[in-house]
Amino acid sequence: MGILKLNGIKIMVIICITICIADFIVLFVLGNYYPGYSQLKNTISSLGATISPVSNLISAWWIFIGIVFIFFGIIFRKAFYENPKSSKLASVLIMLYGIGEGIGSGLFKADRIRGEMKPSFIAHDIAGGIGLIAALLLPLVMQKVIEKEKYSRFGLFSKIIFFIGLITIALFTIRFSAQRSWIFDRGLWQRLFLLNLYVYLIAISVIIYNKKNRI
Repeated sequence: MGILKLNGIKIMVIICITICIADFIVLFVLGNYYPGYSQLKNTISSLGATISPVSNLISAWWIFIGIVFIFFGIIFRKAFYENPKSSKLASVLIMLYGIGEGIGSGLFKADRIRGEMKPSFIAHDIAGGIGLIAALLLPLVMQKVIEKEKYSRFGLFSKIIFFIGLITIALFTIRFSAQRSWIFDRGLWQRLFLLNLYVYLIAISVIIYNKKNRI
């Protein structure tokens, strides 16, 4: 593998790790500029709604990180060329996440007027849903990509990530009739799902970085 190609992979890996960490910081900081916004109760999407004072900033950020994840998906495929079929599928899932939850969420505002969902809200939900499903399925595919001999516990780690993702996305998606406890805080479950995914992406990034260091 050429030096330039190798360095490009390592740089993209570092950028991915940085983005995963920075996204939580950006969400927290911009949320503080939205009067009445709750990090636990309110969804992340509401930060990008037209009525949000940080709407344009967060939308631009989402589009940016979406582009980063698309490039990371491409780099991922190059890093795991030994398992072409599984790595290609995993690469597509990473890029779908970037397209749906990143670019799609940034381009389409989650707007409601008098409780009625606008076309942009529906498009936002569809794009985000595609991204979430891709992120949820990623650990199942990754088990076939990572070499078991070198990372014997990665399969178990992937299963744990999948089940945590499944539980958090279910609790985020379900609409409860009453909201008297922290268990009904949709913002909490959405952020836990995101944290779970980012921990997984960072772990994959570290594996790629170490893998390329041994070449």
